[in-house]
Amino acid sequence: MGLPNQLTVLRMALTPVVVFFLSRESLAFRYLALIVFLLASLTDWYDGYAARKLGRITPWGKFLDPLADKILVITTFCVFASLGLVKAWMVVIIAVRDILMTVLRLYGEWKRQPVVTSMSAKWKTAGQMTAIYIILLYLVMHAHTVSAGTSPAWFIWLQQGKALDKMMLVVTFITFATGVQYLLENWRLVRNLILAFFRGFDPGNLAK
Repeated sequence: MGLPNQLTVLRMALTPVVVFFLSRESLAFRYLALIVFLLASLTDWYDGYAARKLGRITPWGKFLDPLADKILVITTFCVFASLGLVKAWMVVIIAVRDILMTVLRLYGEWKRQPVVTSMSAKWKTAGQMTAIYIILLYLVMHAHTVSAGTSPAWFIWLQQGKALDKMMLVVTFITFATGVQYLLENWRLVRNLILAFFRGFDPGNLAK
């Protein structure tokens, strides 16, 4: 396994570390969660750079890299939902969209019809990452206010204005919209996948 794929695997391995730190409410652990998530995000940038620099761009790497992103993002959003920071239905939409796209990519690779990552999908990922950073910074600030026993006026305004909810609403809409875009752009592949799925449940095939 080359360096780019090693970095991708490292990103997946850091995901449970982020979960562990987020599950602790102290200020130190909030900082650690932010730092580890930052390190995981940097591997996303560097594995792509290393793949191009070393000429190690492979079909496996093209599939594994976005998969690692989805594992990191969805898992982190699930933790946020458990903490009451993100609406559960938003996380469900994000997770279902990304799982469906992963299945479509797998089927496309199997059929030698790879699904090309669109620019809008890259912006979607950037938006999700930005939202996670903002929520992590919010958690750090919240831990600061708890330890200090007081909250600055701007932080109270942020809470009362439900800024995180509004931000996540935008992120969820973009995620959903890019999913619809992928389905429309790859409709022939989607149709064949649906047919293959129902064909698998055909009584004649099950009896074989």
